[in-house]
Amino acid sequence: MFSWSIRARCAPLAVVIFATLCESAPAQQIQRAGAASALPRTADGKPNLQGIWQVRSTAASDLQDHAARPGMPAGKGVVEGGEIPYQPSAAARKLENFTNRQTADPLGKCYMPGVPRIMYMEYPFQIFQTPEHIAITFEWSQVYRLIYLNGKPPLHDVVDSWMGDSRARWEGDTLVVDTVALRDDTFIEGFTPHSDAMTVHERIRFKEPGLLEDRITVIDPKALTKPWETVKTYRKASREKGNDELREFACAEGLAEAK
Repeated sequence: MFSWSIRARCAPLAVVIFATLCESAPAQQIQRAGAASALPRTADGKPNLQGIWQVRSTAASDLQDHAARPGMPAGKGVVEGGEIPYQPSAAARKLENFTNRQTADPLGKCYMPGVPRIMYMEYPFQIFQTPEHIAITFEWSQVYRLIYLNGKPPLHDVVDSWMGDSRARWEGDTLVVDTVALRDDTFIEGFTPHSDAMTVHERIRFKEPGLLEDRITVIDPKALTKPWETVKTYRKASREKGNDELREFACAEGLAEAK
C-alpha cells in the first residue's frame, strides 16, 4: 500500500516533467529557426553578407598580449591557446622582424597586407555578393579581395600573390573559405612571418543580424608545429551612425602606419 501510494504521487509529477521536456525541444527548434529566418538573405536563399563592416582590434599589429608601443596601443591577445606554435626557424625570424619592425613591416612600404591580416585591420571594408563570387573592397589603400564560389578548389600551383587565391563554399549558413598561394613576404601582423605553404581557412557566419563572426585557422607546415586559430567579429556600418561609406585612403611610403 505504501509503495503504491508513492507511485501514485510520483506519476503526475513524471507526466509533468515528460510533457515539459517534450514541449521544450520544439520550442528550441522554433527559436533556432526564427533566428535563421531573421537573417538577411539573397535571392538564392544564402545569407546576405553585403554591406560595410569593420573590426575593432589591435590584432593587425600584434596577435598576442602586448604593451603600448610607438604607433600602437596596448591590446589583448586573440590567438586561441595564447601562443602561436612556431618552429624554431620561424620563431627566430619573428624575433628579428620584431627588432626591425619599423622598417621590416611591408605596410610601411605600402605593400598589400595579405590574408588574414587584411581581415583584422581597423579599416572598414565592403562586401559585394553574387552566387559565383564574393568581392571585398577595403578602405586601406583601396585593396580588394576576390573569393570564388565556382566549385573549384584553391589553386596551389598559381604564382604567389599578395592576396592569394581564395575559394569558398556554403555549408548551411556558413561561408567556408580557403586561401592559398600567398607571398611569404607579407606578415600575419606587424612582425609575424609565414611561409609560402600557408593556408588560411575561414568560417564566416552571422552571429546575429549586423554582426559577422570569422573563425580563422592558419595552417603552415613549414613554419608551425600545428595550426592556430583566432575569431574576429565584424560590425555592420549604418547610415544612422554616419559610417556607411568607404573613405579615400592613400598610402604614402614612409608615412604608412607600420604597426
